Amino acid sequence: MRAVLSCVVLVCVLRVRTALGDDRPSRVVRIDQGPVRGYRDPDYDVFTFHSIPYATAPTGTDRFKAPRPPPVWQEPLEAINKDIICPQFIKKNILKHQNAKEDCLIANVYVPDTDADNIPVVVYVHSGGYGVGYGDMVNPRPLVNTKKVIIVTFNYRLAGHGFLCLGTEDIPGNAGSKDQVALLRWVRRNIARFKGNPDDMTLIGSSAGASSVDLLMLSKMSRGLFNKIVPESGANMAAFSTQPDPIRAAKVYAKLLGSDKNFKSIIELEEFFKSVSVQKLNSIFTLNTTDATSIVGPCVERDIGQERFLEDSPFNILKSRDYPIVPMLYGVTNMEGVIRVDALERQVKGDMELMNKKFSDYLPADLIFKEEDERNEVANKIKKFFFGNKVDEEDILEYINYFSDTLFVYPTLRAINLHVNNGHNEIYLYEYSFTDANTLPAPYTRVRGAAHYTQSAAIWGEDPIEPHNNNFTDEYVKMSNIMRDIWINFILTGKPIPEGSGLPEWPAVGKKCNPHMSLGRAVELRGSLLKERTMFWNEIYSRFYRNPQPPPPPSTFI
Repeated sequence: MRAVLSCVVLVCVLRVRTALGDDRPSRVVRIDQGPVRGYRDPDYDVFTFHSIPYATAPTGTDRFKAPRPPPVWQEPLEAINKDIICPQFIKKNILKHQNAKEDCLIANVYVPDTDADNIPVVVYVHSGGYGVGYGDMVNPRPLVNTKKVIIVTFNYRLAGHGFLCLGTEDIPGNAGSKDQVALLRWVRRNIARFKGNPDDMTLIGSSAGASSVDLLMLSKMSRGLFNKIVPESGANMAAFSTQPDPIRAAKVYAKLLGSDKNFKSIIELEEFFKSVSVQKLNSIFTLNTTDATSIVGPCVERDIGQERFLEDSPFNILKSRDYPIVPMLYGVTNMEGVIRVDALERQVKGDMELMNKKFSDYLPADLIFKEEDERNEVANKIKKFFFGNKVDEEDILEYINYFSDTLFVYPTLRAINLHVNNGHNEIYLYEYSFTDANTLPAPYTRVRGAAHYTQSAAIWGEDPIEPHNNNFTDEYVKMSNIMRDIWINFILTGKPIPEGSGLPEWPAVGKKCNPHMSLGRAVELRGSLLKERTMFWNEIYSRFYRNPQPPPPPSTFI
């Protein structure tokens, strides 16, 4: 009887007319908070439910705290609003049609039009360097149209609003990460009403989204809320994944917001940030630093008697093996560092001049030295390894390699090696290097490579920022289909290669990141990924790695 009532009440399909005058099949689902109505997509066999509140963002001087319970309602919520995003720096009017609001914690659920139950669930964490972005930056409909998965996208608080970390009661840190956990808990409670399987949930993210899912794997707050993860072009061991010095970062942030005050204590810093409006707080661009970090991001939290997202550094947690061992699909591209070129709008000559003057300013922030002479000695060693005696435009490929390593690739390989040393034998590694006629060559060269995020764009099937550029070649469509097949098979089975696909066998990665799958014009199983560069960085990090620390007590003078 209960199953019959669920069929009648929860997934009743109706013909209704929306406020926009649209006449489409709709589906009403009763979640914990009340009924929500989604509509069938005009182009896919998919029902979409947009902007369902999964939590409430606190406001005023409480805006930096953990999310609160979501609202409730009686009448069906028309889940059609696609415009809500969290406050953020908006560049070049890219997001001019979106509605940035402080209470921005919404989920979007994409459900295949099928009679199946217990459908595997994907939660996608959006990218944007912890400073920009929103859930529906990507288009999940083509993947959901396979009728094999349900996909949930969502917003989380960004920049200072989401990741300022002072270790105080009012600004404890990791508000945005706690939003992510609140979303996972919401999915766990409600996804069965959408015919999803709450016990089969894969977390997927790209860039900062990859960093996020890799940190969620380590957080005690998210235990039992997932059983597979896919970090693409990002890892929890990246310098930008955990603030090395959150108080120093907060002082830099305050200065960028226009403060000329010489803060003497954390309490003074807290008073300043609580006085700043959320609009001003998120009015600056927090990315594009030289030390492989952004100005704000997740932090190791100080214990103040509250639930903490991150109780210790990722390195210490990985070494301790105090985290769930689940199947993982890690991926990087062969030219991740092109993002540095794009961030500087291809004005790299000036950047190279600064690297020549003081290369130590470009060292990753998760390296620490006893004295300046030691720092300069290591900087010169790294400079010589990548560039020789001078950095100039002829070294653009090495410039890309350097930022590939410091931002994304080496942290990924380092995390994998820590996992493997723990006996983890369900990790699959790939390098995406596909190019076609639409791929732009690196500046000053004719060399083409796969830039940061391009493997994710191939899966989603469009450029989320400039969809009018989606003039795909036949080769690209073929590669996109291969990537989707790999993803779907991993989501369903925990292994990336479907049986009978004709693709090479793909064993789990072992020591020295061997083997890995090369996903380029051909799909080939290869040995260790970037062995020489990894050994070079291993030697540096074994001596000078800086474990991120929680903020000191608020009374501390700074």
